[in-house]
This record gives sequence, C-alpha cells and structure tokens, in this order.
Amino acid sequence: MSYGSSSLVSGGRTNRRPFEFGRTHVVKPKGTHQATIVWLHGVGDNGSSWSQLLESLTLPNIKWICPTAPTRPVAAFGGFPCTAWFDVAELSADSPDDVEGMDATAAHIANLLSTEPANIKLGVGGFSMGAATALYSASCCTIGRFGNGNPYPLT
Repeated sequence: MSYGSSSLVSGGRTNRRPFEFGRTHVVKPKGTHQATIVWLHGVGDNGSSWSQLLESLTLPNIKWICPTAPTRPVAAFGGFPCTAWFDVAELSADSPDDVEGMDATAAHIANLLSTEPANIKLGVGGFSMGAATALYSASCCTIGRFGNGNPYPLT
C-alpha cells in the first residue's frame, strides 16, 4: 500500500515554505497488528527501497510506514537536489541547523502516526539521516514541542 505526496509547512517563520513529501509506502502486518513503526531512509534514498527490505523481515505483527523525503537542494552536496529530510550545510558541529526542515519532517511523522489505533505501540526509526531525523522527532514528542517552540501534536 502506498500514499501520494503531502505538503506541510513548518510553523515559526514568517516566510513559510511547503515541503513536498514523496510517496509513502506501507508494509501491512502479516499477523496481529501490535505496533507501527515509521522508518526513515537516508539521504538520496526513498521509502520504496526500505519497504521491500522490511517486508522480508520476520516481524509479522509490525506495520511499517516508509515515507519518502522531499527532493531538495542539499548545501553539503553543492546544492545538488536529492531526497533529504532536512538541509545540511556542512558536516560540522558549528553548522547551522535546518530547524524548519526538521520540524516539517517531525510534523509529517506525527501526522502519519496520528491515524494509528490507540492500543498500538508506536515507534520511529531510520538509517543515516533518517536515524537522526527519527531521534529529533522522538525528542520533540518527549519534550512536547518542535524546535521552533510550537506544540508537538502527539504525546
């Protein structure tokens, strides 16, 4: 199962820009649905490739949701456009964070999880940039707000 793209804007800045997320692929559980995990790919990848891998795992009670990041210029790659959850200026501790991009992605993850049944365990994980994004989203959920200070919709 897959869903078309969605557009979100991150709150907090006066000049909001939409983020066009790509197709979302869903791997339905083969057994009793006990948990849902949003799995985020790395930079330059897509949700389809991960959904194929996750479908082969022997975890029959997990529903996997594999969204595709927006295609955007990535400064660390000389502005080359590729799928990325947020922009990376450079790989250093002093590099500015793309809070707007990270918040938009965290909101997208919250939106994907918001439709799951109340008795289902929820999780988020990923690979590479997807893992960093999953950690950011989980932190926003734990703290109760996005990086820009706006409230996080799931608690």
